[in-house]
Amino acid sequence: MKQLKLFVNLTRLNRPIGYMLLFWPCSWGLAYAYSYNNEVEKFLLHMVLFFLGAVLMRSAGCIVNDIVDRKIDKKVSRTKFRPLASNQVTVIQASFYTLILCMLAFFILIQFNFLTIFLGMSSMILAFSYPFMKRITYWPQLFLGLTFNWGIIMAWTSVNNSIPIEILIIYIAAIFWTLGYDTIYGAQDIIDDEVIGLKSTSIKFKSTLKRFVLTCYLISFLILLFFFYKNMQNLILIIPFLAFATSLIFQVIHFNRKKPLTCLNAFRINNFSGLFLFLAMMGLSL
Repeated sequence: MKQLKLFVNLTRLNRPIGYMLLFWPCSWGLAYAYSYNNEVEKFLLHMVLFFLGAVLMRSAGCIVNDIVDRKIDKKVSRTKFRPLASNQVTVIQASFYTLILCMLAFFILIQFNFLTIFLGMSSMILAFSYPFMKRITYWPQLFLGLTFNWGIIMAWTSVNNSIPIEILIIYIAAIFWTLGYDTIYGAQDIIDDEVIGLKSTSIKFKSTLKRFVLTCYLISFLILLFFFYKNMQNLILIIPFLAFATSLIFQVIHFNRKKPLTCLNAFRINNFSGLFLFLAMMGLSL
C-alpha cells in the first residue's frame, strides 16, 4: 500500500488537472475532426484512447521531471516532499516506472495510422527535454505549450490522416493558452526559483504578470474567434465559447502572485476552460 501511494504521488495521479490539461487539447482536435467525419463509434473510441494516452504520458512526464529536478525540488517548499526529492523512491525505481508507462502508451499509439504514430514518437523529444528548459531559457512555459498541445494535431491526423492549416491555427491558439496558465502556475514558486536560479515567464514578467497573462489569453481568444467565425455553422457554440473566454478573464482577475493559493486556484480553473472549448468544438458538428 505504501508503494502504491508513493507511485500515485510520483505520477500525480491524485492531481487530475495535469493529465486533463493534456487531454483537453486532444479532445478539441477530435471534436473538430468529428465535425467532418460523423463516425460516432470511432470518435468515442479515439476519445478513450487519447484519454488513456494522456494519463500515461503525463504520469511518465512527471516522473522524468522529478528525476531531473530531484536536487532542486529539495530546495523548494512546494516540492521538497515529493518521493524522489525526499528519497522515498530511488532513481532506478522511478526509471522502471517510466519505462512501463511509456510501453503502455506506445501500445495505445500503435492503434492509430502511421502519421499519428510518427507524430506521437516525435512528441517524446519535446516531452522529455522540457524539464531542462527552465535551466536555459525564461520561456519554459512556451516550450510546455508546444508539448502539451501536440495532441491537437495527433487527434486530427488519427481521423483524417492529414495536417490542414485549420488544425495548426487551433494548435497556435492552444500554445498561448498554455503559456498563460503555466505562467500563473509558475507564480507560486517565484521566490524559490529566483534563489535557486531557475527561469520562467513568471519571473521574467513578474512586475507585469497580469498584463502578460491577459495578453496570452487575449491572443488565444482572438485566434480561436477567427477560427470559429470561419467555421461556424450553428450559433449554439457561442455559449460555451463565451464561457471559455469568461473563465480566462476570471483567472486574470483572481490570481495574485503574492498569494500562491490564488495562483493554484486560478490555474485549476483551466480544467473548465478546456471543457468549455471542447463543447464549443462539438458545436461545429451540429
